[in-house]
Amino acid sequence: MNSRRVLWSALGAVALVAVIGGAWIFSLPPAPSAAAPPAIAPDERDATIAALKPPKRQRPLIAIIGINDATETTDYLMPYGILKRADVADVVTLATRPGPVTLYPTLKVEPQATVAEFDAQHSDGADYVIVPAMSRDDDPEALQWIRSQSAKGAIVIGVCVGAKVVGDAGLLHDRQATTHWYSVKELRSKHPTMRYVKDRRLVVDKGVATTTGITASMPMSLTLIEAIAGPDKARAVGREIGLAEWDVRHNSDAFKFTRPFALTAIRNTAAFWAHERLGIELKSGVDEVSLALVTDAWSRTYRSQAVTFASAAGAQQSRGGLRILPDQVAANWPAARLLPSVADRKPAEALDHALAGIAARYGTDTADFVAMQLEYPKRPAP
Repeated sequence: MNSRRVLWSALGAVALVAVIGGAWIFSLPPAPSAAAPPAIAPDERDATIAALKPPKRQRPLIAIIGINDATETTDYLMPYGILKRADVADVVTLATRPGPVTLYPTLKVEPQATVAEFDAQHSDGADYVIVPAMSRDDDPEALQWIRSQSAKGAIVIGVCVGAKVVGDAGLLHDRQATTHWYSVKELRSKHPTMRYVKDRRLVVDKGVATTTGITASMPMSLTLIEAIAGPDKARAVGREIGLAEWDVRHNSDAFKFTRPFALTAIRNTAAFWAHERLGIELKSGVDEVSLALVTDAWSRTYRSQAVTFASAAGAQQSRGGLRILPDQVAANWPAARLLPSVADRKPAEALDHALAGIAARYGTDTADFVAMQLEYPKRPAP
Protein backbone atom coordinates (compact mmCIF):
# COMPACT_ATOMS: atom_id res chain seq x y z
CA MET A 1 0.00 0.00 0.00
CA ASN A 2 2.80 2.38 0.92
CA SER A 3 4.70 1.61 -2.28
CA ARG A 4 1.56 2.30 -4.34
CA ARG A 5 1.13 5.63 -2.57
CA VAL A 6 4.76 6.54 -3.25
CA LEU A 7 4.33 5.61 -6.93
CA TRP A 8 1.20 7.72 -7.33
CA SER A 9 2.88 10.62 -5.51
CA ALA A 10 5.87 10.42 -7.83
CA LEU A 11 3.63 10.31 -10.90
CA GLY A 12 1.70 13.28 -9.57
CA ALA A 13 4.92 15.24 -9.04
CA VAL A 14 6.08 14.43 -12.58
CA ALA A 15 2.72 15.51 -13.99
CA LEU A 16 2.84 18.75 -12.01
CA VAL A 17 6.35 19.54 -13.26
CA ALA A 18 5.22 18.78 -16.82
CA VAL A 19 2.21 21.10 -16.49
CA ILE A 20 4.28 23.92 -14.99
CA GLY A 21 7.01 23.44 -17.61
CA GLY A 22 4.47 23.39 -20.41
CA ALA A 23 2.83 26.55 -19.12
CA TRP A 24 6.21 28.29 -18.94
CA ILE A 25 7.14 27.28 -22.47
CA PHE A 26 3.72 28.38 -23.77
CA SER A 27 4.21 31.76 -22.03
CA LEU A 28 7.37 32.48 -24.05
CA PRO A 29 7.08 34.62 -27.19
CA PRO A 30 6.66 32.52 -30.36
CA ALA A 31 9.22 34.50 -32.37
CA PRO A 32 11.56 37.48 -31.99
CA SER A 33 11.12 40.79 -33.78
CA ALA A 34 12.05 40.88 -37.44
CA ALA A 35 12.18 44.67 -37.71
CA ALA A 36 15.13 46.39 -39.35
CA PRO A 37 17.62 47.93 -36.90
CA PRO A 38 17.25 51.68 -36.46
CA ALA A 39 19.67 53.95 -38.30
CA ILE A 40 22.54 55.67 -36.53
CA ALA A 41 22.99 59.41 -36.89
CA PRO A 42 26.33 60.54 -38.37
CA ASP A 43 27.09 62.56 -35.24
CA GLU A 44 26.72 59.49 -33.05
CA ARG A 45 28.91 57.41 -35.34
CA ASP A 46 31.62 60.10 -35.38
CA ALA A 47 31.46 60.34 -31.59
CA THR A 48 31.97 56.57 -31.27
CA ILE A 49 35.05 56.67 -33.49
CA ALA A 50 36.44 59.68 -31.63
CA ALA A 51 35.92 57.96 -28.26
CA LEU A 52 37.98 54.98 -29.45
CA LYS A 53 40.99 56.95 -30.70
CA PRO A 54 44.30 55.63 -29.30
CA PRO A 55 44.80 57.20 -25.88
CA LYS A 56 48.61 56.92 -25.73
CA ARG A 57 50.70 55.54 -28.58
CA GLN A 58 50.62 56.26 -32.29
CA ARG A 59 50.85 52.49 -32.82
CA PRO A 60 48.68 51.24 -29.99
CA LEU A 61 49.28 48.30 -27.71
CA ILE A 62 46.24 46.02 -27.33
CA ALA A 63 46.06 43.38 -24.59
CA ILE A 64 43.43 40.62 -24.55
CA ILE A 65 43.05 39.09 -21.10
CA GLY A 66 41.75 35.64 -20.22
CA ILE A 67 41.65 33.38 -17.19
CA ASN A 68 43.27 29.98 -17.64
CA ASP A 69 40.43 27.70 -16.66
CA ALA A 70 37.73 29.03 -19.02
CA THR A 71 37.49 32.07 -21.30
CA GLU A 72 35.01 32.36 -24.18
CA THR A 73 36.47 31.08 -27.45
CA THR A 74 35.35 33.69 -29.95
CA ASP A 75 35.58 36.65 -27.55
CA TYR A 76 39.27 35.83 -27.05
CA LEU A 77 40.32 34.80 -30.56
CA MET A 78 38.25 36.97 -32.92
CA PRO A 79 39.54 40.40 -31.82
CA TYR A 80 43.08 38.99 -31.81
CA GLY A 81 42.85 37.56 -35.32
CA ILE A 82 41.18 40.58 -36.91
CA LEU A 83 43.44 43.14 -35.26
CA LYS A 84 46.58 41.13 -36.09
CA ARG A 85 45.44 40.91 -39.70
CA ALA A 86 45.03 44.70 -39.81
CA ASP A 87 48.58 45.25 -38.50
CA VAL A 88 47.73 48.69 -37.10
CA ALA A 89 48.59 47.82 -33.48
CA ASP A 90 50.68 45.47 -31.38
CA VAL A 91 48.32 42.78 -30.07
CA VAL A 92 49.09 40.33 -27.27
CA THR A 93 47.02 37.59 -25.63
CA LEU A 94 47.36 37.30 -21.86
CA ALA A 95 46.40 34.94 -19.06
CA THR A 96 46.21 35.59 -15.36
CA ARG A 97 48.60 32.70 -14.64
CA PRO A 98 51.23 30.61 -16.49
CA GLY A 99 50.05 27.75 -18.70
CA PRO A 100 47.47 27.31 -21.46
CA VAL A 101 44.06 28.96 -21.58
CA THR A 102 41.18 26.54 -21.91
CA LEU A 103 38.55 28.26 -24.01
CA TYR A 104 34.87 27.43 -23.92
CA PRO A 105 32.98 25.87 -25.50
CA THR A 106 36.02 24.65 -27.46
CA LEU A 107 39.77 25.06 -28.18
CA LYS A 108 42.87 25.50 -26.01
CA VAL A 109 45.62 28.05 -26.66
CA GLU A 110 48.96 29.14 -25.28
CA PRO A 111 48.77 32.81 -24.21
CA GLN A 112 51.70 35.00 -25.20
CA ALA A 113 52.32 36.32 -21.68
CA THR A 114 50.90 36.47 -18.18
CA VAL A 115 49.53 39.72 -16.82
CA ALA A 116 52.57 39.92 -14.52
CA GLU A 117 54.95 39.55 -17.46
CA PHE A 118 53.02 42.17 -19.40
CA ASP A 119 53.24 44.62 -16.51
CA ALA A 120 56.98 44.05 -16.22
CA GLN A 121 57.42 44.89 -19.91
CA HIS A 122 54.86 47.72 -20.12
CA SER A 123 54.77 49.62 -16.85
CA ASP A 124 52.73 52.40 -18.48
CA GLY A 125 50.01 49.95 -19.47
CA ALA A 126 48.15 49.11 -22.66
CA ASP A 127 46.19 51.45 -24.90
CA TYR A 128 43.28 49.01 -25.09
CA VAL A 129 42.32 46.07 -22.89
CA ILE A 130 39.84 43.59 -24.39
CA VAL A 131 37.88 41.60 -21.81
CA PRO A 132 36.10 38.42 -23.02
CA ALA A 133 33.43 36.50 -21.17
CA MET A 134 34.95 34.28 -18.49
CA SER A 135 33.74 31.31 -16.46
CA ARG A 136 33.68 33.58 -13.42
CA ASP A 137 33.07 37.30 -13.42
CA ASP A 138 34.89 37.93 -10.15
CA ASP A 139 38.33 36.41 -10.68
CA PRO A 140 40.44 38.56 -8.29
CA GLU A 141 43.58 38.67 -10.44
CA ALA A 142 41.67 39.58 -13.59
CA LEU A 143 39.64 42.30 -11.85
CA GLN A 144 42.66 43.89 -10.20
CA TRP A 145 44.60 43.92 -13.46
CA ILE A 146 41.70 45.44 -15.42
CA ARG A 147 41.29 48.15 -12.80
CA SER A 148 44.98 48.95 -12.87
CA GLN A 149 45.01 49.19 -16.66
CA SER A 150 42.01 51.52 -16.62
CA ALA A 151 43.76 53.69 -14.03
CA LYS A 152 46.77 53.89 -16.36
CA GLY A 153 44.56 55.27 -19.13
CA ALA A 154 43.68 52.17 -21.17
CA ILE A 155 40.34 52.00 -22.95
CA VAL A 156 38.65 48.86 -21.58
CA ILE A 157 36.45 46.90 -23.99
CA GLY A 158 34.10 44.29 -22.56
CA VAL A 159 33.12 41.82 -25.28
CA CYS A 160 29.73 40.13 -24.90
CA VAL A 161 29.32 38.88 -21.30
CA GLY A 162 32.79 40.26 -20.64
CA ALA A 163 30.70 43.31 -19.69
CA LYS A 164 29.92 41.48 -16.45
CA VAL A 165 33.64 41.22 -15.69
CA VAL A 166 34.08 44.92 -16.50
CA GLY A 167 31.14 45.67 -14.21
CA ASP A 168 32.64 43.64 -11.35
CA ALA A 169 35.84 45.62 -11.84
CA GLY A 170 33.78 48.70 -10.96
CA LEU A 171 33.97 50.31 -14.39
CA LEU A 172 30.28 50.48 -15.35
CA HIS A 173 29.21 52.91 -12.63
CA ASP A 174 27.32 55.83 -14.18
CA ARG A 175 28.18 54.69 -17.71
CA GLN A 176 26.15 53.63 -20.73
CA ALA A 177 26.69 50.01 -21.70
CA THR A 178 25.33 46.93 -23.40
CA THR A 179 25.93 43.16 -23.27
CA HIS A 180 24.68 39.81 -24.61
CA TRP A 181 20.89 39.75 -24.74
CA TYR A 182 20.68 36.91 -22.20
CA SER A 183 22.63 38.88 -19.54
CA VAL A 184 21.05 42.33 -19.85
CA LYS A 185 18.66 41.82 -16.92
CA GLU A 186 21.40 40.48 -14.64
CA LEU A 187 23.81 43.27 -15.54
CA ARG A 188 21.21 45.99 -14.92
CA SER A 189 20.24 44.43 -11.59
CA LYS A 190 23.82 44.09 -10.40
CA HIS A 191 24.88 47.56 -11.57
CA PRO A 192 21.87 49.84 -11.10
CA THR A 193 23.77 53.03 -11.99
CA MET A 194 24.67 51.60 -15.40
CA ARG A 195 22.46 52.87 -18.23
CA TYR A 196 21.63 50.12 -20.70
CA VAL A 197 21.59 51.12 -24.40
CA LYS A 198 19.58 48.91 -26.75
CA ASP A 199 19.85 48.63 -30.54
CA ARG A 200 23.62 49.12 -30.57
CA ARG A 201 26.24 46.38 -31.02
CA LEU A 202 28.90 48.65 -29.50
CA VAL A 203 28.56 51.34 -26.82
CA VAL A 204 31.44 53.58 -25.69
CA ASP A 205 31.30 55.83 -22.64
CA LYS A 206 34.15 57.51 -20.74
CA GLY A 207 36.93 55.11 -21.64
CA VAL A 208 34.86 51.94 -21.40
CA ALA A 209 33.31 50.10 -24.34
CA THR A 210 30.90 47.16 -24.28
CA THR A 211 29.34 45.03 -27.00
CA THR A 212 26.33 42.81 -27.50
CA GLY A 213 26.71 39.07 -28.08
CA ILE A 214 29.63 37.01 -29.28
CA THR A 215 29.69 37.90 -32.98
CA ALA A 216 29.75 41.64 -32.15
CA SER A 217 33.52 41.17 -31.85
CA MET A 218 33.65 41.49 -35.64
CA PRO A 219 32.10 44.98 -36.06
CA MET A 220 33.77 46.06 -32.80
CA SER A 221 37.21 45.12 -34.15
CA LEU A 222 36.57 46.88 -37.46
CA THR A 223 35.34 49.99 -35.67
CA LEU A 224 38.49 49.96 -33.54
CA ILE A 225 40.63 49.62 -36.67
CA GLU A 226 38.85 52.65 -38.14
CA ALA A 227 39.51 54.65 -34.98
CA ILE A 228 43.22 53.75 -35.15
CA ALA A 229 43.94 53.83 -38.87
CA GLY A 230 40.97 55.34 -40.69
CA PRO A 231 37.95 54.12 -42.68
CA ASP A 232 39.86 52.91 -45.75
CA LYS A 233 41.91 50.48 -43.69
CA ALA A 234 38.83 49.25 -41.85
CA ARG A 235 36.95 48.68 -45.12
CA ALA A 236 39.92 46.79 -46.57
CA VAL A 237 40.08 44.47 -43.56
CA GLY A 238 36.29 44.09 -43.65
CA ARG A 239 36.49 42.84 -47.24
CA GLU A 240 39.28 40.43 -46.29
CA ILE A 241 37.19 38.83 -43.55
CA GLY A 242 34.02 38.74 -45.65
CA LEU A 243 32.19 41.67 -44.06
CA ALA A 244 32.12 44.35 -46.73
CA GLU A 245 29.52 46.42 -44.83
CA TRP A 246 29.07 46.86 -41.11
CA ASP A 247 28.19 49.37 -38.45
CA VAL A 248 27.00 49.19 -34.86
CA ARG A 249 23.27 49.13 -35.66
CA HIS A 250 21.39 46.33 -33.94
CA ASN A 251 17.82 45.17 -33.43
CA SER A 252 17.93 44.14 -29.79
CA ASP A 253 14.34 42.88 -29.88
CA ALA A 254 15.37 40.22 -32.43
CA PHE A 255 17.30 38.39 -29.70
CA LYS A 256 15.35 36.95 -26.79
CA PHE A 257 14.35 33.74 -25.08
CA THR A 258 11.59 32.41 -27.35
CA ARG A 259 9.45 29.29 -27.40
CA PRO A 260 11.38 27.74 -30.34
CA PHE A 261 14.68 28.52 -28.57
CA ALA A 262 13.57 26.74 -25.38
CA LEU A 263 12.06 23.77 -27.22
CA THR A 264 15.21 23.29 -29.32
CA ALA A 265 17.41 23.35 -26.21
CA ILE A 266 15.18 20.76 -24.49
CA ARG A 267 14.85 18.53 -27.56
CA ASN A 268 18.55 18.52 -28.43
CA THR A 269 19.63 17.95 -24.83
CA ALA A 270 17.16 15.11 -24.43
CA ALA A 271 18.47 13.35 -27.54
CA PHE A 272 21.62 12.36 -25.63
CA TRP A 273 22.04 9.13 -27.58
CA ALA A 274 22.51 11.15 -30.78
CA HIS A 275 25.17 13.53 -29.43
CA GLU A 276 28.42 13.39 -31.40
CA ARG A 277 32.00 14.63 -31.47
CA LEU A 278 32.86 16.30 -34.77
CA GLY A 279 36.52 16.58 -35.75
CA ILE A 280 38.25 19.46 -37.50
CA GLU A 281 41.89 19.15 -38.48
CA LEU A 282 44.23 21.65 -36.85
CA LYS A 283 46.92 22.80 -39.27
CA SER A 284 49.69 25.37 -39.11
CA GLY A 285 48.59 28.73 -40.52
CA VAL A 286 44.89 28.22 -39.76
CA ASP A 287 42.88 31.44 -39.54
CA GLU A 288 42.12 31.68 -35.84
CA VAL A 289 38.97 33.73 -36.46
CA SER A 290 37.43 31.19 -38.85
CA LEU A 291 38.44 28.32 -36.56
CA ALA A 292 36.93 30.02 -33.52
CA LEU A 293 33.64 30.85 -35.23
CA VAL A 294 33.17 27.39 -36.76
CA THR A 295 34.11 25.34 -33.69
CA ASP A 296 32.15 27.68 -31.42
CA ALA A 297 29.02 27.37 -33.57
CA TRP A 298 29.17 23.56 -33.84
CA SER A 299 29.75 23.28 -30.08
CA ARG A 300 26.54 25.21 -29.29
CA THR A 301 24.04 22.92 -31.02
CA TYR A 302 23.42 20.84 -27.86
CA ARG A 303 23.91 17.94 -30.27
CA SER A 304 27.63 18.15 -31.03
CA GLN A 305 31.05 19.14 -29.75
CA ALA A 306 33.76 20.33 -32.15
CA VAL A 307 37.12 18.69 -31.50
CA THR A 308 40.45 19.64 -33.05
CA PHE A 309 42.86 16.90 -34.05
CA ALA A 310 46.41 16.83 -35.38
CA SER A 311 48.94 14.12 -36.17
CA ALA A 312 51.24 15.36 -33.37
CA ALA A 313 50.62 16.63 -29.86
CA GLY A 314 52.47 19.93 -30.23
CA ALA A 315 50.78 23.29 -30.67
CA GLN A 316 50.06 24.55 -34.17
CA GLN A 317 50.73 28.20 -34.97
CA SER A 318 47.78 30.14 -36.36
CA ARG A 319 47.75 32.73 -39.12
CA GLY A 320 48.22 35.48 -36.56
CA GLY A 321 50.98 33.69 -34.64
CA LEU A 322 48.92 32.20 -31.81
CA ARG A 323 49.77 28.66 -30.66
CA ILE A 324 46.70 26.40 -30.57
CA LEU A 325 46.82 22.97 -28.90
CA PRO A 326 44.97 20.04 -30.52
CA ASP A 327 42.33 18.29 -28.43
CA GLN A 328 43.29 14.90 -29.78
CA VAL A 329 46.26 13.33 -31.54
CA ALA A 330 45.00 11.48 -34.61
CA ALA A 331 46.07 11.07 -38.22
CA ASN A 332 42.49 11.36 -39.46
CA TRP A 333 38.84 11.44 -38.41
CA PRO A 334 35.82 9.39 -39.53
CA ALA A 335 34.48 11.03 -42.69
CA ALA A 336 30.87 11.09 -41.45
CA ARG A 337 31.91 13.22 -38.46
CA LEU A 338 34.59 15.37 -40.10
CA LEU A 339 34.00 19.12 -40.33
CA PRO A 340 35.15 20.87 -43.52
CA SER A 341 38.45 22.72 -43.48
CA VAL A 342 38.19 26.47 -42.86
CA ALA A 343 41.27 27.19 -44.99
CA ASP A 344 39.34 28.42 -48.04
CA ARG A 345 36.73 30.48 -46.20
CA LYS A 346 36.79 34.10 -45.12
CA PRO A 347 35.81 34.28 -41.44
CA ALA A 348 32.32 35.75 -41.87
CA GLU A 349 31.64 33.32 -44.71
CA ALA A 350 32.95 30.43 -42.59
CA LEU A 351 30.32 31.18 -39.96
CA ASP A 352 27.55 31.37 -42.55
CA HIS A 353 28.64 28.02 -43.98
CA ALA A 354 28.80 26.50 -40.49
CA LEU A 355 25.22 27.62 -39.79
CA ALA A 356 24.13 26.18 -43.15
CA GLY A 357 25.86 22.90 -42.25
CA ILE A 358 24.16 22.84 -38.85
CA ALA A 359 20.78 23.39 -40.52
CA ALA A 360 21.45 20.54 -42.94
CA ARG A 361 22.56 18.15 -40.18
CA TYR A 362 20.19 19.02 -37.33
CA GLY A 363 17.51 21.26 -38.83
CA THR A 364 16.84 24.98 -39.24
CA ASP A 365 15.62 25.28 -35.65
CA THR A 366 19.06 24.27 -34.37
CA ALA A 367 20.85 26.69 -36.72
CA ASP A 368 18.57 29.48 -35.47
CA PHE A 369 19.22 28.35 -31.89
CA VAL A 370 22.99 28.69 -32.43
CA ALA A 371 22.67 32.06 -34.18
CA MET A 372 20.58 33.32 -31.24
CA GLN A 373 23.30 32.27 -28.78
CA LEU A 374 25.92 34.02 -30.91
CA GLU A 375 23.62 37.05 -31.20
CA TYR A 376 24.28 36.89 -34.94
CA PRO A 377 21.99 38.64 -37.42
CA LYS A 378 21.99 35.78 -39.91
CA ARG A 379 22.70 36.57 -43.54
CA PRO A 380 21.19 34.67 -46.47
CA ALA A 381 22.68 31.18 -46.81
CA PRO A 382 25.63 31.08 -49.25
